[in-house]
Amino acid sequence: MSDHTFRDSIATVDKQGKRNWIFAKQPKGRWYNIRSLVSLFYFSVFFSLPFISINGRPLFMLNVIEGKFILFGAIFWPQDFFIFGLAMMAFILFIVVFTMAFGRLFCGWMCPQTIFMEMLFRRLEYWIEGDAAAQKLLQQAPWNTNKIIRKTGKHLAFYALSFLIANIFLAYIIGAKALGHIITEPLSAHAGGFIAILVFSGVFYGVFAFMREQICTIVCPYGRLQGVLLDKDSILVAYDYERGEPRGKFRKDASRALGDCIDCMQCVKVCPTGIDIRNGTQLECVNCTACIDACDFMMEQTGRPKGLIRYASENGIAQKKKLRFTPRLRVYTSVLTLLLIAIGAMLGSRKPVSGTIMRTAGMLYQERGTDSLTNLYRIKLINKTTKDIPLELRLEDEAGVISMAGNTLIHVKAEGQGEGTFFVVLPKTAVHKRKSTLYIGLYENNERITRLRTTFLGPVQ
Repeated sequence: MSDHTFRDSIATVDKQGKRNWIFAKQPKGRWYNIRSLVSLFYFSVFFSLPFISINGRPLFMLNVIEGKFILFGAIFWPQDFFIFGLAMMAFILFIVVFTMAFGRLFCGWMCPQTIFMEMLFRRLEYWIEGDAAAQKLLQQAPWNTNKIIRKTGKHLAFYALSFLIANIFLAYIIGAKALGHIITEPLSAHAGGFIAILVFSGVFYGVFAFMREQICTIVCPYGRLQGVLLDKDSILVAYDYERGEPRGKFRKDASRALGDCIDCMQCVKVCPTGIDIRNGTQLECVNCTACIDACDFMMEQTGRPKGLIRYASENGIAQKKKLRFTPRLRVYTSVLTLLLIAIGAMLGSRKPVSGTIMRTAGMLYQERGTDSLTNLYRIKLINKTTKDIPLELRLEDEAGVISMAGNTLIHVKAEGQGEGTFFVVLPKTAVHKRKSTLYIGLYENNERITRLRTTFLGPVQ
């Protein structure tokens, strides 16, 4: 199009800066049915995942309060944060690569905002207030009994659903058992948890009842990234202007000199962000495919082939070119692959027990007898398994010994922490430097689990 003034504003705000409320018509068609099946799977996972346990441990929990993260039964502590750092880098790079190839497909098919809004809250709205036309009439109608009942019922249902989602969301953070205690025990015993539920409920209610598509068009930074990441080979929901233009109203006896677009505006009426896909790629488009279903229906009704609006690339429409694996895409994919391999290697080599050894601050070496030197240490251990582990410390590759201050074994409780104090005793003949590197093995029943590194302080040579 030669007129690009539509890019100077967004469809949800008028020239005076006031909100244009979007009354989206309910989509119907093949793509909407597929998205409905995807959303059913999504909801089944979301609502059940925090309640699934393996060996008494949640399958999935992100307890940021205690710094305890459980992913598919494996527990991670703050000491494993470097793995999360790499995973986040890999995820961001995945988003970049995925967007370069498939545009904003994630937004339309997997984003929680879109799925909950379009497949849950908006469907509930259709059921209570009717389709788009009925909703618009109800909005413009005076406050009578019918409007009060429908509006009140909708917002009560929205808040109840938000309250349910908030409970599930909290279960992902603190675990299903802790959530059960908040629900079943007296309010005074869990005032903080109850307040958290109310806060989350208010946030979700505000997002889905009022903010709605504004989250996608204004708040979410992902839409802004499209302008940088997309190129003419990216796959997205697109209007075939080569076939559709020039537009003209449908008449049975009309000349076929016009394009296939009959200017029925159905693609605009079903759009949840209020855009006209015929204007080209826009940051507000979430690739939800509602316009594809609407256009395909009208093409069928007028005896024209489907696909006027479809998944395609700019080059695919203009030059009939297929999706290409561009050099830029190859580079990003290679880096992503290397990151995933690195994360997999770290997860595979991850030990069931980790810890740190600290030499007592402010203390120099001590002499023991006439031929030995000692350093005092403190060890802190984290057990990442579901069983108690008794650990023995042994000095690796050195002539000295370890002398425990107290019990000879350090008992680390399941998913808990343990600590101990010990001396490392080395013969003077084995100390050749001011600071020497030592490795201390952690053994369970004579089997080494891992080893930790520390230093031994000796006299100036």
